Amino acid sequence: MINDELAAHHSAFCLLPSAFLPGFRLLILALILPLLLPAPILITPEPPQTVHTSHPIVGVHTRLTDEVEEWKIQRTLQMVREMGAPWVVEFFPWAYYHAADGGIAWEHPDLVINHAHAQGLQVIARIGLTPDWARPKDTPLTYLDATAYNDFADFAAAFAERYRGKVQAIIIGNEPNLNYEWGYRITTYQDYVDLLKVVYTAVKAANPDITVLAGALAPTLEPKGSPWGLNDLDYLAGMYQAGAADYFDGLAVHAYGLTFPPETEPSPDLLNFRRVELVRQVMVEHGDAAKSIYITETGWNDHPRWTMAVRPGQRIQYTLDALRYAETNWPYVKMVAIWAFRFPAPTKSYMDYYTLVTPEFVKKPIYDEIQRYTGN
Repeated sequence: MINDELAAHHSAFCLLPSAFLPGFRLLILALILPLLLPAPILITPEPPQTVHTSHPIVGVHTRLTDEVEEWKIQRTLQMVREMGAPWVVEFFPWAYYHAADGGIAWEHPDLVINHAHAQGLQVIARIGLTPDWARPKDTPLTYLDATAYNDFADFAAAFAERYRGKVQAIIIGNEPNLNYEWGYRITTYQDYVDLLKVVYTAVKAANPDITVLAGALAPTLEPKGSPWGLNDLDYLAGMYQAGAADYFDGLAVHAYGLTFPPETEPSPDLLNFRRVELVRQVMVEHGDAAKSIYITETGWNDHPRWTMAVRPGQRIQYTLDALRYAETNWPYVKMVAIWAFRFPAPTKSYMDYYTLVTPEFVKKPIYDEIQRYTGN
């Protein structure tokens, strides 16, 4: 009986006009192929988890911005919790989500925020990059003109309102004291303070409980007049002179150790971990000692051929010593986020040697040591 039916179908197939055969074959393939593929993985947020740690200052920069698969987002954040880091810093590009008609694509931010919340993690969201409709033609993503400040503020306010209770802080921009991060223009602290005034007001109106962080200033020794940027200490002092103090709740700081041990003394002409103390001195001098510092990027690199790298064993020791030093000596530092937890794919550059976990979720020795340090 079966053979007779197959023969009948074969005969019918042969009777089709030759012009229809390619399309018919594609139709058959489209019907059969889904039956051969595995069922899609159903991912749901876990029941609320708790981060167990003896060092609540520990954080990581997760870089899930370009992670596509939901199970990888969930697994990354599970591993952060299991390592004992209660804080994550994540980048949410304005340009990725906000359309010219005002519509906002929340799907990917929802995945990241909801999974982070389920893992019991505190989220600091960095917002930046300008959509093409909000900037002049032929300008880079980092170009944010004053004419778009209100548009940026609208997105930041919508973000703060949507994730009330799930996002603890928002960083406004990134390293604005660098020419590259300011759209390849001469960067001025007045421009950034003008941005802060607009965004801070809008965000606080939408969600008074969220912490607005300024800065994420790049540690640099560029002098005044340099086309590449401005020394972070001078830039911060200029921000205060321009009236920034009333328009941020805390300061985001980047503090890379490069080749220096974390306890190396700070100096205005040196880039090292304890440069944070010089940043703090500027805050105190301008009457802003009540605000906290959030170190949103820090770490050491162990690339075997990069001149600014250290050996793998040194990287582990320096990282743990830096966490201890910050906890012991910097009561004004709320959180120290290690750059970077994991990248979705290899960068094939020295940047891969900053990570704690490989793209394939293989733990590096530094992950195990931090996990032991936090009591997990």
